Amino acid sequence: MFDWHSWMGVAAAVALALLAALLVAAVTRLIVHTATRRRDWPRALTNKARHPYRLLLAVMAAWVAINLTLIDAGWLGFLNHLFLIAAIATGAWFVGAIVGFALGQAMGRYRTDVPDNRVARRVQTQLAIVRRLVYVVIVVLAIGSIMLTFPGVQAVGASVLASAGIVSIVAGLAAQSTLANVFAGVQLAFSDAIRVDDVVIAEGEWGRIEEITLTYVVVHIWDDRRMVLPSTYFTSTPFENWTRSSSELLGSVEMDLDWRVSLAAMRAELERILARTTIWDGRASVLQVTDATGGFVRVRILVTAVDAPTLFDLRCFIREEMVDWLQSQDAGALPRQRVQLVEDKARPRSKTAARPATDQVGLFTGSPEAEERATLLTTSIPVISDEASAHWRDRDLGRGPDGE
Repeated sequence: MFDWHSWMGVAAAVALALLAALLVAAVTRLIVHTATRRRDWPRALTNKARHPYRLLLAVMAAWVAINLTLIDAGWLGFLNHLFLIAAIATGAWFVGAIVGFALGQAMGRYRTDVPDNRVARRVQTQLAIVRRLVYVVIVVLAIGSIMLTFPGVQAVGASVLASAGIVSIVAGLAAQSTLANVFAGVQLAFSDAIRVDDVVIAEGEWGRIEEITLTYVVVHIWDDRRMVLPSTYFTSTPFENWTRSSSELLGSVEMDLDWRVSLAAMRAELERILARTTIWDGRASVLQVTDATGGFVRVRILVTAVDAPTLFDLRCFIREEMVDWLQSQDAGALPRQRVQLVEDKARPRSKTAARPATDQVGLFTGSPEAEERATLLTTSIPVISDEASAHWRDRDLGRGPDGE
C-alpha cells in the first residue's frame, strides 16, 4: 500500500493538488464564458485575473495537500508560515486584478473621443485616482498582514501602537511635501479643477492634461514634449483651463493694414473663406476695426471652433487666405510707411556748410590753423617718375648733371 505520509507521498499529493487546481481554473473559465457568451467583458476579466487566480488556487491546493500528508512538525510549521505569506500575496494580487478590471470597465463606458466629453473626462480622472488609491491600500494591507505573521512583529505591536502619535508627527514633518502633493492630487480629482484631456496653459505652455497621479500631473505640450508638474502647482498657482465647461472657443486674427483698405470687401471675402472650410463651427464670425493709430488700421477677425486645435488651424487658414487676397485683389490695403520731406525755410542755407561751433581745440579742429593742417594731410600726394626723383635727389646732394 502506498505511503502518503512519506516524502514521495507528499510530492504525489502536491502534484495531484496542482492538477486539481488547474482543473478548477478551467472549469471556472468555462462557466464564466458560457454564462456570459454574448458579452465582451468575460474575456477581458479572464485576461486580467487568470494568472493571479491560477496561482492562488495552486498555493491553496498545495497547502492543503502538505497539511494532509506531511507529519514532520518542524517542517510543517515552516511550510505553513511560508504558504500563509504566499496566500496573502497572491490573494492581494487577485483582489487588485478584480478591482482594476471593475474600474477599467467603468472607465471604458465614458469615452473621451467624442466632441462633448466634459462629464466623461471628469469621471475618467476620478476613477483613475480611485484605482491608484485602491492599489495603494491593497498593497499596504498585504504588507501589514505579512508582517503580522511573524511573532516578533506581534510582540512589538503594542509598543508601536503606543508610539504611533510621535511616529506620525515625525513622518508628517519628513514627508510634508509628498503628503501635500498626495492631498492635492485627491483634491484635483474630486474638485473638477482639471480633468484628463483638458486643454490648459501652464508655465506659459499650451498643452493637454495627459495623466493625473497622486503626486504629479503630466501635461502633453503641443510640440510633443511632456511637462511634469507637482499636484500642488494646480492648487496654488493660477492657470488657464480652456475646456473647463466646454471645448468651444473664440479666437481672433489681427492685421495692421493701410487706411485705404475696403472693409466691406474684406467682410465679403471672410464669408467666402468660411464657406470653403469645414473647421468653422458657424457660431460667430466678426470683422471689426479695433484701432486706427500710428498710420495703420488694425482689423480684427473673430471666429469660433469646436476646440483649441481646430481653432488654431482655422486662424492660420483665415490669415493665409486674407494675405493672399490682399496681395492679389486689394494691393492698396497693404501696410505702407509714409515719410514727408519738409524744407526748413526759416534758416538760409549757405554754399559751404559751416562746421558746428565747439569749444574744444585740437590738432586738426577748433582753429583755422588746425583746419589747414588737416587739409594738407588729407589732400592727395602727387606721384613722380624715377627720373624726376633722381633729379631732386642729386639736387639735394649738390651734384651736377654728370654726377660730380
